[in-house]
Amino acid sequence: MIEKFYRRIIDGVPAAVVVADENLKAVFANARFKELFPSAARRGRLGKLFCCAEDAARCGLSACSRECTLTQAFEDSFYSCSEVVRRVLLKVKTAEGTSDVSFSISVKPLGDGLYMGVIDDAYELEISRELATAKNIQQRLLPAGNWAAGHSYSYMYLPCRGIGGDLPDVYTIGDSAFGMIADVSGKGISAGMLSAFVKAAYDKTEFSPAQAIRSLCRKFNELNLDERSYVTVAAVRIDKGSITYSMAGHNVPILLKTAGGITRITLNSPPVSNWFENPAFFEDTLPYSRGDILVLLTDGVTESKGGRGEMFGSERAIKALSVSRSADEFIKTLQRNLKEFCGGRFNDDITAIAFDL
Repeated sequence: MIEKFYRRIIDGVPAAVVVADENLKAVFANARFKELFPSAARRGRLGKLFCCAEDAARCGLSACSRECTLTQAFEDSFYSCSEVVRRVLLKVKTAEGTSDVSFSISVKPLGDGLYMGVIDDAYELEISRELATAKNIQQRLLPAGNWAAGHSYSYMYLPCRGIGGDLPDVYTIGDSAFGMIADVSGKGISAGMLSAFVKAAYDKTEFSPAQAIRSLCRKFNELNLDERSYVTVAAVRIDKGSITYSMAGHNVPILLKTAGGITRITLNSPPVSNWFENPAFFEDTLPYSRGDILVLLTDGVTESKGGRGEMFGSERAIKALSVSRSADEFIKTLQRNLKEFCGGRFNDDITAIAFDL
């Protein structure tokens, strides 16, 4: 009776609590812990309760345990017979797949060979898990294939944070391939939400790129956002022998590699925003030949900064395109060059799409 009373008390506390023995076998987890880690197991190895994506069945025994910050926290408390506090980085299984979570845990001896782990920042962990879910959802918004209306394409999407504000999209209408690349204002969660809006609001039944952008602008204005929010867009339609393109505030040129060299395509139109009452969006058409490569970029590519603060610039992107024989080769070369130039750290979301024509 007393044991049930104490269990009800522990179940009512907001912190996540788990109790394990010296063999890293969990013997108790409170209600808050079960909310954060909805494992089918309620006893057994710690890894199972924490939904560890590694070798959970052999938690504490497998090779990965030697570098596991969770098992180290409990083991340090075992050996020191005192309370320890550790920052834990863990790869866990969720309904959406595998994700990384981070949290602080305090482990203290209870006596009789039992040790209690308390996650006080459970709210922080919950936010971390929600962000991981949002990141997984955003990844599913990316183009799924590498062919569109007979044209192969390749792309890269590198958010500077877990959730990005860039949006690449490729689709077909009839015999035409369409490419659209959007860059929303801001970074992180708010940018991710705005990019999801763009994904849903952009009319992929519209044959005219300019008209599709015009329609997006009308829907954007219905949100009544302040003047700090805007979207830049570059959109193309690839037909047999010709490209029709439109741009909205997108200051990065569309690049076209031909037998004669690299063509930089620019078209001045305002961004998708509420800055103007009736903004005008235009489109133009130019020919291409078999073997050409068409590239769409966001300013995250050209404005990426190196170690000395210099920008990557359009010229480095053009150089990468000039030595590439295919869209896929260009994307791989550009990504490699960017990582070398920036040292693997980016100050903005980086996105590019390339089509083999």
